[in-house]
Amino acid sequence: MNRYPLWKYLIMAAVLVVGFVYALPNFYGEAPAVQITSAHPGRDLPNAALLNQGTQALKVAGITPLRGFISNSTLNFSFSTTEVQLKARDVLAHTLNPNRDNPNYIVAVNLLSLSPTWLTALHAFPMYLGLDLRGGVHFLLQVDMQAAIQKKLDSINGELKSALRDKDVRYSELHRVGDTVQLDFRDPEMFRAAQPIVKAVAGDSIITSQPSAAGGSFSIKLSPQTIQQTETYAIKQNITTLHNRINELGVAEPVIQQQGSDRVVVELPGIQDTARAKDILGRTASLEVRMVDDSAEAQTALVSGGPAPAGDQKLYDRSGNALMVKKDVLLTGQNLTDAETGFDPQTNAPAVFLTLDSRGSRIFRDVTRANIGKRTAMVLIDRHHAEVVTAPVIRSEIAGGRVQISGSMTVPEANDIALLLRAGALAAPMQIIEERTVGPSLGQQNIAQGFHSVTWGFIAIVAFMCVYYMLFGAVSSIALAVNLMLLIALLSMLQATLTLPGIAAMALALGMAIDSNVLINERIREELRNGANPQAAIATGYERAWSTILDSNVTTLIAGLALLIFGSGAVRGFAVVHVLGILTSMFSAVFFSRGLVNLWYGRKRRLHSVSIGQIWKPEAAAVKSSAKR
Repeated sequence: MNRYPLWKYLIMAAVLVVGFVYALPNFYGEAPAVQITSAHPGRDLPNAALLNQGTQALKVAGITPLRGFISNSTLNFSFSTTEVQLKARDVLAHTLNPNRDNPNYIVAVNLLSLSPTWLTALHAFPMYLGLDLRGGVHFLLQVDMQAAIQKKLDSINGELKSALRDKDVRYSELHRVGDTVQLDFRDPEMFRAAQPIVKAVAGDSIITSQPSAAGGSFSIKLSPQTIQQTETYAIKQNITTLHNRINELGVAEPVIQQQGSDRVVVELPGIQDTARAKDILGRTASLEVRMVDDSAEAQTALVSGGPAPAGDQKLYDRSGNALMVKKDVLLTGQNLTDAETGFDPQTNAPAVFLTLDSRGSRIFRDVTRANIGKRTAMVLIDRHHAEVVTAPVIRSEIAGGRVQISGSMTVPEANDIALLLRAGALAAPMQIIEERTVGPSLGQQNIAQGFHSVTWGFIAIVAFMCVYYMLFGAVSSIALAVNLMLLIALLSMLQATLTLPGIAAMALALGMAIDSNVLINERIREELRNGANPQAAIATGYERAWSTILDSNVTTLIAGLALLIFGSGAVRGFAVVHVLGILTSMFSAVFFSRGLVNLWYGRKRRLHSVSIGQIWKPEAAAVKSSAKR
């Protein structure tokens, strides 16, 4: 009746071991550290030589790190205090990046877990703590609005060129003059035919037309309204892109919000790899498809090192070879719908596979059809640096909107390129103008009080249960401790972010978990009062209390899921711990506690009494009252 089969005890033991292992990293603490990663993903990766160079630089500066090691293409140095950490960061940044304008490595501060290697090998990591507990990384980014305006003018320039070509309207020159797009004609008839096209493309921009007997010209300048719309779009698009990139990084509950007219605040609570986050946020990768100029004039300019022909630009591929590429952009990353990594079926080298939208597919089909035998360049623009990733010869028309980018790239580099292109290009470049590690916003005293509230609440509950329910109270207390351990283990396994509201939810979870045991214990008391023998009382108490416990937990779980789905910020942090606490309490309060009771009492065939505290019986109270009379 009150005996568990062996497989149930094996389940209990397995859950305890797994819970203990994954909760353990949270008790080792963290150390201030400096992380060093390559500024060019896939290249210049940290190695033993770089580790020695950094160690020697710190030694010369009189700094002794606690530990220096390489993990997942990241060089880490941990230190005893934050002051030493910040000093070490400056030393390493100066040593490893002699040229600050073109750094080879990203040097960032972080907190590293002090968990032993055997726990890390099991992927057992401490749970994330929010900005209000652990702190995190705070970035303030400045959006280059002038670049957004120039990009808008370039867009008008390109659209005009395409529209005039489609309508077979010939012009003498189309070029940019400062903040103006200038379109010149030598034929009055062509000038008149271009008027509706210019108006359609320019939209709300200011158009100044100057007809003449020899032809005429148009000057297009952005209106104040268009400039404002462009700037508003730029910052909104950048915020959307940052959201996409941070979601790909897997950061829990980030804060991304506009500050002023041209700045964006990004807060990453509990971030583990600040160097990679800084790299991804600061990059402005975009893709452009252009044609390679293989004309005799272009090749002569390449060999002689002279100036590029009009309409051309000298770029380099990944091997350092120079190419003359036309400035006209045929296709941009804005026409992408997806970017995935894979391998070239012919060379088995890492590659990025792009999927174009309908407009991009049509343009790429027309370009490849008209330029068979010529080379097309896939130009990746990252950190204001344009680089030709690949320049294949067009063998045939390419339809279907599927494009492959391959070249001298590694798997990590291909993953980063796909991530950046998939997340979307920034509408305007951004510069990190402020970066700091944020300490606990509410102060160490409030944080300690939050954890103390859980600790003292747990102690108070244990004391009450042991006094009131005796041995059954002790069993309930052990189940409560298991519940707390499993809750911490789940938060760690899921890498959820714990905030101060989450601590409040943890305290609430303890109260709800012990409430289930109170129902069970009182139900057993009721069966004993009704005259049932102890073994039957235990079995009936657990079975009849289960339906009540299930109903109450399911209704509370529904409310918690609603908070999780529709809430945000602190409410969502509360809901995560609340929902997980309900699930762990149902296991510990019923399954685990009954296993302990069965282990203690189940082996006794003739059980005369159980230690569950004073049982008040109505009959005994009536007899005692009659005796007094």
